[in-house]
Order: sequence, then C-alpha cells, then structure tokens
Amino acid sequence: MQDIFDHKILCGKCGKEMQNSLMSKNGFNLRIKKCNSCGNIIIHPEDNVEYENFIKLKKKEYEVKMRMVGNSYAVSIPREIVDFMREQENMVNDMVRLSFQDFGRLNLMFNTENTDGYPNVNSRVVKAKEIKIIKNNSPVLHARQFSDSAHPERNRTEIFKDSKRIKKEGDKEN
Repeated sequence: MQDIFDHKILCGKCGKEMQNSLMSKNGFNLRIKKCNSCGNIIIHPEDNVEYENFIKLKKKEYEVKMRMVGNSYAVSIPREIVDFMREQENMVNDMVRLSFQDFGRLNLMFNTENTDGYPNVNSRVVKAKEIKIIKNNSPVLHARQFSDSAHPERNRTEIFKDSKRIKKEGDKEN
C-alpha cells in the first residue's frame, strides 16, 4: 500500500504544494507536510498515533520491584515501556546509562551511543520537580521546576503561594 505522504498535497489555506519535512516534539520525530508560504503543517497520521501512545505511556506511573541480584540491585522495567521503545527505535541495547540525579532520583538513559560507538547527539535529559509545603493540612508554598537539556531556553521555575503565582523565572515573555 502506498503512503499518502508520497503524493503531492496542497495546502488547505493557500492552495500551494506542501513540502516533506521532519518535526521533533518531546524528542519524538514526526513526519510532516509543511507549507512554505503560510506555515500550515500536517502531521503524518501514523506518526501522530504513535506520538499519542507515547504521551499516554509517559503519563503512566509504575510501581516496580527492586531485587537483590548478586552484589547489585535490579529494577524491573515494565514490558509496555520496552515494547514501545523497540517499536520506535528498533534497538534497545543491553547497556544503558545510569546516573544518580538527585536525592531519591536515578536517571536511566537508553540509546546513548550511535552504531559507530560515539555518543548519541539526540540524547537528552528532561527533568521536572515539584515541591509542596503544607502547614495544618493546607498548602502554603508550591514550587515547580522544569529543565530540558535539548532546549535550555524552555527551562523555568515557578513558585506559588496560596494558589497564586508569585515568581516565575526562565520562561519567555509573551
């Protein structure tokens, strides 16, 4: 069966032919058709479905077991995550990079090397932290911090007091 993106597609806004391109969204590469004159984009339907599956999987939280294996501890990774990664990359190496991120937080990175053995330039670390201070069962202070190694301009910190934002750092002004 032929792919619809192999054919010419005209822009619905201006009527000009759209060009093939790639768009990266949350580290996920999507095939798109883009109109160079008005900027209209169409995301490939298969890629859009895969991206939505990625977002659903990303929102899930798992409780996994940690076991003693020899002199090390082993943590099980849910099959659902590994299967998704295999579908996308067609390669989950036996070796992954593990680092101690913060107190109580470990970072596990897959696909950290290209096939030539050099570090993968597409590897990225996205972190989000949230801290709530509660006094007498009511929130007093709430802080959120977001950082992205691929897009440091998106890094930001927000501080809320009594559900009102009192401080925002690092976000672009609109």
